[in-house]
Amino acid sequence: MLSLRAVNHFYGNQHILWNVDLDLAPGECTCLLGLPGMGKTTLVNCIAGFQTVESGSIFWQEANGPPCDLLTLAPPLRAAMGISYVPQDKRIFSQMTVEENLQIAMRAGNEGTGAFSSDIFDLMPELYPLRQVKGAAISDDEQYQLALASALVTKPKLLILDEPTRGMGQGIMHKLGECLLRLNREVGLTVLLAEQHLPFIRRVADKFCLLHRGRNVAQGAVNQLDTRLLEQFMTPDEAP
Repeated sequence: MLSLRAVNHFYGNQHILWNVDLDLAPGECTCLLGLPGMGKTTLVNCIAGFQTVESGSIFWQEANGPPCDLLTLAPPLRAAMGISYVPQDKRIFSQMTVEENLQIAMRAGNEGTGAFSSDIFDLMPELYPLRQVKGAAISDDEQYQLALASALVTKPKLLILDEPTRGMGQGIMHKLGECLLRLNREVGLTVLLAEQHLPFIRRVADKFCLLHRGRNVAQGAVNQLDTRLLEQFMTPDEAP
């Protein structure tokens, strides 16, 4: 479905991503794992189109279809192809209601007039009584659910989440995990997480890609995340 080869990215003169390779298979949940500052957010922004790729390739290919070079497409065109992205800052419309946010997402995703299925409230029932409440008036956890719902109403083929558990309480984290498992296993949605919370990763992900200083240093099935890898690449450096 998605294939990255030798992807490089710079911030000015600083080399951030170093020849990153990554393959996402349909229907799997893959986690980009790594400590803060190792390139996870930069990589998902490159995939979504919000950061430039200096060299390398990113190709998208649906079943029985030809490969498409994503680097030639702006973010809205990538979204229209079925790539939905929920960044850390959520990017909801704070002065619009929950329902209006979902309607706008539908229109932006080329899903007709903006009339959305009630299935989204089956996935996130806490949003249903908040339909006429403005985004600014709901809690941070509810805002994240709204951002996720806005991504899902477009019926994406690939859902990208950047640090979804950051700042979350255990209750909403559990609900998010249940939601992702249901989407991944029952609906077959392909998911890419940029994440560092290990219990959550072990619960929802099938595969991992471990980034360290912008390099892909290990990848494989989640059950291959052993103590050696975690101690080597997931232990923060001690302050001098």
